[in-house]
Amino acid sequence: MEYRIEKDTLGPVQVPATKYWGAQTQRSFQNFKIGGHRMPMEIIRAFAILKKAAALTNVELGVLPEEKSKLICQVCDEILQGQHDDEFPLVVWQTGSGTQSNMNLNEVIANRAHVISGGTLTDEAKVLKANDDVNMSQSSNDTFPTAMHIAAYQKLVSATLPSWKPSGRRSSPKPGSTWGWSRSGGPTSWTPPR
Repeated sequence: MEYRIEKDTLGPVQVPATKYWGAQTQRSFQNFKIGGHRMPMEIIRAFAILKKAAALTNVELGVLPEEKSKLICQVCDEILQGQHDDEFPLVVWQTGSGTQSNMNLNEVIANRAHVISGGTLTDEAKVLKANDDVNMSQSSNDTFPTAMHIAAYQKLVSATLPSWKPSGRRSSPKPGSTWGWSRSGGPTSWTPPR
């Protein structure tokens, strides 16, 4: 396998030459070989929705040039279409705030945008910076929970609700009934509904 050298604040790291991810993703990939459960693609796609929304908002606020926003949006659309699923190798076992997954998206978006613009992955200067442009005005402490909410909503709308079939049983208690659940301050026993 061929490698290219990517750098971050910890120094240089070897990254597979053809992959769009960068140094921070590679370090997480190497250091968190736990369990083998990859981050669900629903979360990755939710991150792409979030990154696209942030890019459009940052243009509207006048803090991100429109050309950069268009590139971010284009790559996010590719991610949403499943074109880069193999660029997200990280496992679910990582730091609590999801920083590595957030940076995985940022690096893939920045590097793919650079290639779309005619550059190569080995170029020193890139069209987009993963942290300064793609991650502008974002924190993993906010983006990861937001991505989880987006993914949960999408799963609910696309899978759970369409597959729900009424059982013929009431889905709410009759007026004045509590289905056997105790009211606050009432008895603590529970009786199953009939």
